Order: sequence, then structure tokens, then C-alpha cells
Amino acid sequence: MSGHWQSRPEGGGHFALWLIRSIALVCGRTLARLSLYPITAYFYLRRAPERQASKQYLARVLGRPPTRREVFDHLWCFAAITLDRVYLLARGDDDFVVETDGLDLLDAHIAKRQGVLLIGSHLGSFEALRALSTRRPEVSLRVVLDKQKTPAMTALLEALAPEIGAGVIDASRDGTSITLAMAEACQAGSLVALLADRGREHEALHHVPFLGRPAPFPVGPWLLAHALQVPVMLCFGLYLGGNRYRLIFEPVAERVSIPRAERAAALDALIAHYALRLEHYARIAPTNWFNFYDFWQQDPRTPAGAGPADVGKRVGA
Repeated sequence: MSGHWQSRPEGGGHFALWLIRSIALVCGRTLARLSLYPITAYFYLRRAPERQASKQYLARVLGRPPTRREVFDHLWCFAAITLDRVYLLARGDDDFVVETDGLDLLDAHIAKRQGVLLIGSHLGSFEALRALSTRRPEVSLRVVLDKQKTPAMTALLEALAPEIGAGVIDASRDGTSITLAMAEACQAGSLVALLADRGREHEALHHVPFLGRPAPFPVGPWLLAHALQVPVMLCFGLYLGGNRYRLIFEPVAERVSIPRAERAAALDALIAHYALRLEHYARIAPTNWFNFYDFWQQDPRTPAGAGPADVGKRVGA
């Protein structure tokens, strides 16, 4: 099992997302969830690299070799959350029970009409943020997403939630354009959301402890946070089973500061804190983490001397 995550096709691609979307909207959630078992079985049998990556991750988070059932359940959880994306994007959180933790801290920033940078991960459902859009329709949510790498997900967004799709900040653009788009959104009081647990090829990475072994995390999100100078919060949308989600917000800093003279140490501290919180929630909900590639295998790389104009190339999707 080798290769970078960008060399793997998008999870199922257009056909899989079209199939899940069609089943979801035609059959309803109860019947649609039954269809996830043959869909998961297909991916379990046909996608060996993802199956092996699941085994590797589960062995680390559980502290023992996982069973075949546990690997299947991990893939099924990914399919279930993908299905729920359809409903969250099309209908908001009407069909779900969404618990919140730390929302009062986010609301305090919103009340001041402050832009906020929300840093998430491939843990659980980032689409659970949709609950905020339905409860606070006056607040704009801008998502940083690589349209070139995730064309099927982009198409789903544009079809089911045109307002969110139109507000996507394309991470495949040049760094200056991305940074300016994010800065403009923050100045307008928007919530800007991006994921920070997956690095691109040839980008600057820092290795910090994660589930018992140093793992590579991109520096780009934190350089962006420094450049934007807005409040930064971590965001996790855990799937709790059934129709229940838990949306968690944790403050990182009112303003992220990365002094040039202490650049490496400051980045290590920020990324280590992020990895520690990610590990905390991965242990709470082990089947919620969806990086289906060899996360720990990449070789250490020396961070490049990137400034804000270069950061867009270092933002994982």
C-alpha cells in the first residue's frame, strides 16, 4: 500500500454519488440506508488500498488488529455519512438531531460580525455545518474545496445546495487568489471552513505525533490563519449513529501569530495541538475518520519558505 492520496480516485466518483443521491431522494432515508450494505460490500471487495488503509488506521486507534467486521463498519460509516450529505445539503438538519458543543463561543464572534476561520478534518461530517446555515441563515458559510480533485462532490454541492456551491473557494486556484478570496469573505463576516489533515504532494508538511507515530500535516492552513488575522476555531462533526450528529467548536486563538524568527516552533505547536484534538475525537468515534490512504507513510519534508501568496498550494481539500 503506497502512493499519495491524490493518486487515488475520488471516493466512488460521479456514479457512486449520483447513485446514492438518487436512492436517497427517491426512497427516503430508511430504505436508502439498507442499500448501503451492498454498496459497502462492493467497495470492501474492490478497493483493496482503501481496505488496507482502514486496517492500518483502525489498528492504531483501537490499539489492536481490527476484525473484518470492524473494517466493513468503517467503510459503511463513510457510506452512511455520504448518504446523509444528501439530506443535509438538500434539507438542512430537519431530519437529524444535531447536538452542539461550543456554539456559544462561535455565536459570540458572529454577534460581533467577525469573520471566523473554521479548521476541520476528514473526521465525521463537515456537512453537519449545514445545521448552522439553517439556524443562522444570515451567516454566510464559505468552504475551501479543491474542485479539480473532487468534481463529484462539487457537482453534488451545486445541485443540492446552490448557495453553498456558489460560495465555494476553489483551492485549485493560485495561492494569491485563494488568500484574497478568504480575506474578503472574513471581512464580510463569513465563516470560512477548510480541512487541515491532508497534505498535497510536494507541499510543506510538519510531522507531529498522531496515534502513536509521527504523521505529516500541512502547514498551509496555519499560514493562512496567520495571514487572515481572524479568530480561529476547530470544528468537528461527529456521527453518533442513527440520525444523530455532534457539532463541536473549540477555540484556537483570537489571532494566530507565527513570528518569523520562531516559525518552525510556532507551526509545530499549532499543528501538534490540532493533531492532539483530532486524535481525541478519533478515539471517541473511531469509524468517523476517512483518510483512506497510508497516512503515516509519507517521508518528512522540509517546509518551504512560503508566504501568504503561496499558501493556496498547501491547502488540503
